[in-house]
This record gives sequence, C-alpha cells and structure tokens, in this order.
Amino acid sequence: MTALTGTVQLVRLILRRDRIVLPLWILFLAVIPIVYVSSFNGLFPTAAERQEYAQISMHNAGFVALYGPLFGSSLGQLVAWRAGFIPVVIGLISILTVIRHTRVEEETGRRELLGSTVVGRHAGLAAALLVACGANLVLGVLMALGLIAEGLPLAGSSAFGLEMAASGWAFAGVAAVAAQLTSGAGSARALAIVTLGAAYVLRLAGDVSGIHGGGLAWLSWLSPIGWVHRLRPFAGEQWWPALLALGFTAALSLAAGFLEARRDIGAGLLPPRLGPAQASPGLRSPLALAWRLHRGLLAGWVAGFAVLGVVFGAVAKDVGSLMAENTSLQDVLARLGGSSGIIDGYLASTMSILGLIAAGYAIQAALRLRGEETSGRVEPLLSTAASRLGWAGSHLAFALLGPAAALAAAGLATGVVYGLDAGDVAGQVPRVLAGALVQLPAVWVLAGVAVVLFGLLPRFTAVSWAVLAGCLFLLLVGAAVQLDKRIMDLSPFTHIPHLPGGALSATPLVLLTLLAALLTLAGLAGLRRRDIPAA
Repeated sequence: MTALTGTVQLVRLILRRDRIVLPLWILFLAVIPIVYVSSFNGLFPTAAERQEYAQISMHNAGFVALYGPLFGSSLGQLVAWRAGFIPVVIGLISILTVIRHTRVEEETGRRELLGSTVVGRHAGLAAALLVACGANLVLGVLMALGLIAEGLPLAGSSAFGLEMAASGWAFAGVAAVAAQLTSGAGSARALAIVTLGAAYVLRLAGDVSGIHGGGLAWLSWLSPIGWVHRLRPFAGEQWWPALLALGFTAALSLAAGFLEARRDIGAGLLPPRLGPAQASPGLRSPLALAWRLHRGLLAGWVAGFAVLGVVFGAVAKDVGSLMAENTSLQDVLARLGGSSGIIDGYLASTMSILGLIAAGYAIQAALRLRGEETSGRVEPLLSTAASRLGWAGSHLAFALLGPAAALAAAGLATGVVYGLDAGDVAGQVPRVLAGALVQLPAVWVLAGVAVVLFGLLPRFTAVSWAVLAGCLFLLLVGAAVQLDKRIMDLSPFTHIPHLPGGALSATPLVLLTLLAALLTLAGLAGLRRRDIPAA
C-alpha cells in the first residue's frame, strides 16, 4: 500500500460532504467581477471619466491599501483593481477548507478510523489539497469566462482568473503546513489566518510605500497576495509571478507531507503547552472556561476590526471629493446607505459590510459549541455540576457580545480617523459608532440561525455559513442588479437603518432582536432534548 492509496475515494467523500458549501462559495465569488463590470460601465461610461477616477484612486493610500495597485484606467484594469481584496477572501476559504478536512478529521477521530482501512498515510492531506486547489481552479475559470462574456480581452481575463486561483492555491499550502504543526483545529486555523493577515499587511505596506516612491515597496514581494497582483490583468500581463505562487504551493505541500510522516496521528509537531494540575479559582465555571477558549479569537477580531476602521476612516474624506462630480455614483451610494451626503452614504455602506463580517465572527463563536461536542470535550464537562444550558450560554455570550466589541472598535476607529481628517472628532465619533452598533440585531439573527441548527439539526450547522454567503451576495450584488425588493428583504441587514445619515427607526431593530431571541431559544430547547454527542 502506498502513502497515497485511497486518495480518489477521499476526494469523493470530501466533495459529497461539501456538496452545498463548495459550489455556493464558488458561484458567489464568480459573480462579483461581472457585477463590477456592470457597475463601472454605469458609473463611468466614458474613457475620460474612468481616467479621472483612476488618477485619483491610484494615488490614494486608502484605496491602494484596500485593493492594491491600480495599473491603468481601462474597464478591465478597474475591475481587476476593484477585485483586489478577493484574493484574501479566497485564501481564507482555502484555509478553512483544508483544515476542515485534515486537522478537524484528526481531532474528531475520523482520520484514525479511516486509517484502519486501506488508506495511505498521506491520502487525507492529498485529498484535501486536491479539492481545495481544484475548487480554486474552477473558480478562476468561471471568473475568466464571465469577464470574457462581458467583452473583456481573453489574455486579461485569463490572467485575472489565474490571479484568483493562485491566491487560493498558496494559502491551501499554508493551511496544510499549519495542520501539521498544531494539535488542534483552532490553533491550526489561527496560525494559518495570522499568516494570511501578515501577507496582507506586507502587501499593503509595500504598495502604499510604492505610490509615494518609498523604500519599502519591496515588501509586496514577500507576500503571495503581492505576487498574484503582479500578474497585471489587462495591463500588459506578466505571467511569471504565477510561477512564484505555484512553487510556493508545491513547496508547502511537500513540506506538509514531510512533516506529516514525522508525527503521530492526532498530535502536532509543536508541543502543546501543559497547564497546571489544578485549575485556578478563575477557571471553575463554564463561563471562565469559555473565556479561556474565546479570548484569543476575540482579541484577533477586535484588533482586525480596529485596523479596518482606521482604513475606512482614512478613505472617507477622499470618497467625498472623488464622487462630487459623478451623480450616478452618488445615487448608488445613497441607495447603499445614508441620505444626507456622499460621505454618510459611504460610511453607512462600510458599516453594513462590517456588520456582515461581524456576523461571520458570531457564527464562528456559536459553532464552537459544535466543535467542542464533536471533539468529545463536552461529555466530561457535563458530567460535573455544569448544566447544558450553562455550558451553551457561556459560549453564546461571546457569539452575542463579541461582535458588539468588534463593531464598537471599528466604529470608534473610523469615527476618530475621519473626525480628525474632517476636524470634528466629537461630532463624528457618535454618528459613526451608532452606524456600527446598529448592525448588531442583524448579526444576532445569523448567530441565532447557527444556534438553532446546532440545537435541532447539528449535522447541518455548515448551512449557517451558506446563509451568511446569501446575505453577503444580496448586499454586494442585489442593489447593483436591482433584485426584487422581496428577495432583498430576505437578508436581515436590508432592514437595518442606514446610519450615519439616515433616519433611525426602532421597529426593525426590535423585531430583528426578537427573531434572534426566538431562534436562540429554539436552539437551546433542542439542545436540552437531544443526545450529546449527536452524530
């Protein structure tokens, strides 16, 4: 039996398990560039308008920080630039996919069970990488075909698709190595996501330095995200940076296989930190244990939201000057959020996006319940005086209050930075902070969906991510393609008042909060009546 025996069968198993989530995120991301083409055609129909927009954007540090360098003013160049953050999203999805089918399988004991059959030692790792890289290839092809169908050049469209696929391949390799180093799925995710964040920061620092002729432009070449941006779709394509990403992926994949052969199943190469023999007085309740488990994740999300707030606040004033002469774009921003000015509309729309990102954190924190259950750690805990509801409630506290802390950090950072730029910190901070915190009822609804699935249909908890993807699709694409209002209303974020700039209405906030409460209570009621663990 070779080390890769059974790889094909495991690929089929992964595809069956991910038959809903995998096509969903591929199709969702594949549509976004097509929407960008339609948006730029509508907002800047002439070459002169696109040139004016590009001249301002390519020298704006905030825009370059978000999307990367802009190499020209053609329609294809603007679309490729506007999609500059998508490689980060693809990298994150690739990380979660690979770790779900490697380290999580070991943590739950399924890998050891499969290993007792005719399955080679490296088959699981190879299958996870093949599925992740194959999914990214399909995504890249669909993106390229979509842009070609919109009339954009073949070479540029192909380079764009390769850019997106290569970013996913690189971070699939990062996840494969992270899964060998740690003994827990949470630690592996944290290590891989920190690497993704570091790559984004290196790309950001290098590109921002580059537009001002600084000496740190070389930092972009230390980042896989910086490599794929240098493919330069529609701007005199450079194909050789793709070789860097391919070599990086191959090297990490081989390294992961090498490391896997030198550790025991279920163990990691980095030794786990041993705790004290006796728990401290502050670790003798379910809430204290939940704090220990969630504190690192909470700190990371709050810090990340604060950084996003600084970037969004720095861009706000420039958005106002950029859009002052374009009535079409003013109308779009007004529809997305706010009615009392271009900048208010921009701030309201960014707060909506932050609300959706915070919903991802809420779902992740809520589904920690399922992770604890499938790993076998809940049964010993519940054999003590801890109750099911007490245990579940301790984790749900972070699913409900953690997003509030993250959104508050983003709102404060955005308000302070924009307030300093506008010379009105005292006036802007409360307005922007309100725009961030008003997203919470919608965030809680999506957390409630995760809880009700955990309590009643634990095998289908991954559907909660599909619900989030649907809401994100409606926010980013629904307004651009003018979907029917009844469809748009399916997202709880559609009902959130657009602040700052719009009118505050308490009714939708109360109704959404009640809906979130009902979903959460239904999930907890189901948890009380079902077996633990649930298959």
